[in-house]
Amino acid sequence: MKSQLFHATFTVKEIDPYGKKFDRVSRITALSETGDVEITLDVNTEIYPLAQFEKVSVALAATLSLDPTAAGDALNAASRDAWRSNERSLADDYDYVMFGKVYKYDDNGPSKVSVYASFGGLLLCISGDYRQLNDLDVGMNLYLLMKK
Repeated sequence: MKSQLFHATFTVKEIDPYGKKFDRVSRITALSETGDVEITLDVNTEIYPLAQFEKVSVALAATLSLDPTAAGDALNAASRDAWRSNERSLADDYDYVMFGKVYKYDDNGPSKVSVYASFGGLLLCISGDYRQLNDLDVGMNLYLLMKK
């Protein structure tokens, strides 16, 4: 299993399209630069503010370890040790990191899928071609990493 499962640059299309429900959280919708992947994501805007039309790089990873042989369970020792020690990790290259779990996978047609994950109640829906998202499975632990 590879550690980085998905990576793309997105442009924020809308912020809170259905109205603001929480003080510190906004729901964003964004489209990849290639136009083939769309995300809807809850973001803690108190610690990571975003603006409409802003570009963000988004990665999904199974581990934070830079050692490709350590990829596996997202809570493996390499991830925990890299996060807690002075050792470099994938998180060092990003501004906003969340840990969660994939809970749903929908087949939306001939080659389109939607994958849903929860990061402590902050939700992600990523929709696109199944070939780009086929490494994501229901029940797997996942890191979401973002940078501007």
